[in-house]
Amino acid sequence: MQEQIHKLPKVELHSHLEGTIKPALAQEIAQRNDVSLDSNLFHSNGGYAWSDFPSFLTAYDNVSSCLRLGKDYGDITYEYLKDCAKENVVYAETFISPDHAAECGISYDDMISGIANGIDDAERDFGIVGRIIVTCVRHLGPEQGLNVVQTMVDNPHPYVVGFGMGGDENAYTLEEFADIYNIAKEAGYECTVHAGEICGPESVWDAINYLPISRIGHGVNSIKDHELMNELVQRNIHLEICPGSNLSLSIFPDWDSHPLPSIMNKAVSISLNSDDPPFFNTTVGQEYYDSAKHFNLDIDELKRISVMAMEASFANSKIKSRLIEQIQKFQN
Repeated sequence: MQEQIHKLPKVELHSHLEGTIKPALAQEIAQRNDVSLDSNLFHSNGGYAWSDFPSFLTAYDNVSSCLRLGKDYGDITYEYLKDCAKENVVYAETFISPDHAAECGISYDDMISGIANGIDDAERDFGIVGRIIVTCVRHLGPEQGLNVVQTMVDNPHPYVVGFGMGGDENAYTLEEFADIYNIAKEAGYECTVHAGEICGPESVWDAINYLPISRIGHGVNSIKDHELMNELVQRNIHLEICPGSNLSLSIFPDWDSHPLPSIMNKAVSISLNSDDPPFFNTTVGQEYYDSAKHFNLDIDELKRISVMAMEASFANSKIKSRLIEQIQKFQN
């Protein structure tokens, strides 16, 4: 079955571009940009060193600091999509943070053009389609979120297909970001938001009640509220689920306690995603393998997950229909 899973066309909807940088690439980019990375960033085995959610965020910011040019964004995009393509990922959306880029002295236009070059090169070389979701950072506040969404709307690019938000789920309220999201929605962008990862189902309720979203980043704690699960189905809200990330960050202690099977049993639309792959020692393909192993999913169920993911993607209708057909044609 492992070979079948490898060949299955896959879709990723939830990764943070700066969080896809492998240690070797981070060191290479830091060296050419004359940036000194914190010596405590790496384990003796070469992986990223962190122990809990705050130290993970610190490590993430430290890695991001190696970026200095639009070309750097092009390189990390290309490498991420190349790794995805090796696992037969046919479509990948990645979250990008103009706030992280600005901290490194990179303009929005340079960041976008660099990423677009990486997307073009990867599609030419590997056939994978990549797209961009611009995100604001919740704990930086609504005022900064307004700057990010206005910049996105004022500088449209065909590869920017959506708007989202990451950051500390406990900071501010989602209602305070409603006007920001409405600007994105009214400009024609689909929307998603991180909720129900660190916080409980109430954060998902706030998301679906205050924001014009069709997807939730993570949303795994929705399982604690039966009425909410029904509401997600009723409103056709898709959950971008990242099991490996959830376990690494101790959202759940082990695979047996992860709610993915229960969420699937409720007929909620879901996808499997890597989130920040080198930090959590995972990949999109690994998420499919692990879900098959620990949740007893067969190849037809994994294929259905790929279809659900592509249906929930923010791709245009032409790309969406072509790739859904490609997934559906896959023979076990």
